[in-house]
Amino acid sequence: MAEELPPETPEEEEQPIKQRKNGLYPGVSDELAENMTTGWADTELRDLEPIAQAPQTAARRAALSARFPGERLVIPAGNLKTRSNDTEYAFRASTEYAYLTGDLTEDGVLVLEPKNGAHKATVYLLPRSNRENGEFWLSGQGELWVGRRHSLAEAEQLLGIPAKDVRELPEKLREASGPVRAVRGHDAGIEAALTDKVTAERDEELRVYLSEARAVKDEFEIGELQKACDSTARGFEDVVRVLDKAEATSERYIEGTFFLRARVEGNDIGYGSICAAGPHATTLHWVRNDGPVRSGELLLLDAGVETHTLYTADITRTLPVNGRFNELQRKIYDAVYESQEAGIAAVKPGAKFRDFHDASQRVLAEKLVEWGLIEGPVERVLELGLQRRWTLHGTGHMLGMDVHDCAAARTEAYVDGTLEPGMCLTVEPGLYFQADDLTVPQEYRGIGVRIEDDILVTEDGNRNLSAALPRQADEVEAWMASLKG
Repeated sequence: MAEELPPETPEEEEQPIKQRKNGLYPGVSDELAENMTTGWADTELRDLEPIAQAPQTAARRAALSARFPGERLVIPAGNLKTRSNDTEYAFRASTEYAYLTGDLTEDGVLVLEPKNGAHKATVYLLPRSNRENGEFWLSGQGELWVGRRHSLAEAEQLLGIPAKDVRELPEKLREASGPVRAVRGHDAGIEAALTDKVTAERDEELRVYLSEARAVKDEFEIGELQKACDSTARGFEDVVRVLDKAEATSERYIEGTFFLRARVEGNDIGYGSICAAGPHATTLHWVRNDGPVRSGELLLLDAGVETHTLYTADITRTLPVNGRFNELQRKIYDAVYESQEAGIAAVKPGAKFRDFHDASQRVLAEKLVEWGLIEGPVERVLELGLQRRWTLHGTGHMLGMDVHDCAAARTEAYVDGTLEPGMCLTVEPGLYFQADDLTVPQEYRGIGVRIEDDILVTEDGNRNLSAALPRQADEVEAWMASLKG
């Protein structure tokens, strides 16, 4: 990785480089500095088509404007975060900003300014690198180092929003008057400019609104979620095809295989892939992925592709590494499958959000009592939550631009709420018998099974967006055999 020349200090940023002394940039002559300012072709892009979701982002901004009339609203994308020394993590725009603009670049800020009873939206962005002052080739974030970015005029065409230089925004915010709300936690510089203008309570109301607004997906979002599920299904197929190589190496081979699909067809993985083989499957968020993959054991793969517009799938399959369930594995797997079927059947408009969880948990409680692992009756088990020693987690959550979408929503609007057409959620029951659990027979210990699908609430019931991947045990075995053959 090449090392850039020392970047300009803020005081130097606007100075023409030819007026600087060489001592600021060792090894850079006045002649080279002068040469680098000329001889570049015009690369401005004209007549660009708006991004596909531009009508939807405009409608979302209009709804936001109606909810907070007369108030200035500030929604940042966020900044690059240092990974180590002079390297940064890959940037991912804040969900709120991407939802309202469709823009995915760092340092962007959406501002809705009250005007004539409504709002005027402006997106503040970094403009093209300045070739006159040396930023283009001397700054660590100059375009010669990190690649071309859109000009402000190009951004306006793509996003359908007036665009201005974000470097001017902090001062404008400091000078602004009237009520202001901001989404916090993404841009410290913007927050500093608003220190005396915002309150935590008012800002939380904005965050909650934007979380709840994402509960019902529009047609564009549903299409993106389907795209994410389809890519994820192909990623799971990729993994099955290389299980022999994973056995020769580790869970890392599975992780890398799925990641390749995510990067080729999408933006990234939507969350850290859980590639849990053998007893690791009993650890809910096993993301170390450094353990062995052994024939005769199960692989719990929980992974999702994130699309280029930041919508993610969240799918889990539990697969026999050698392609065949043994008798006990199948018994546990079938119980989880039956539980998931009951949960999916409970997903429909007008149902309570908790209904699918309750339906799934009842089936698992019945199985645990039937197997003699817990004393009944089932009603007692459910009342006391005794099944949770082995079921551990909730049966699902909202899904969208965040894998755990709508997380800031009020309890009454989410877990105590009612399902509506357009909502998308996961149904993911599981049974987990820890390797050191002395309350179950030895043969159960170290077995973990979860099955997870992404379910869209429709007008007359639901649709499984991840139905391309088989779930029933015989179908799983046949599917694996066809991919390995």
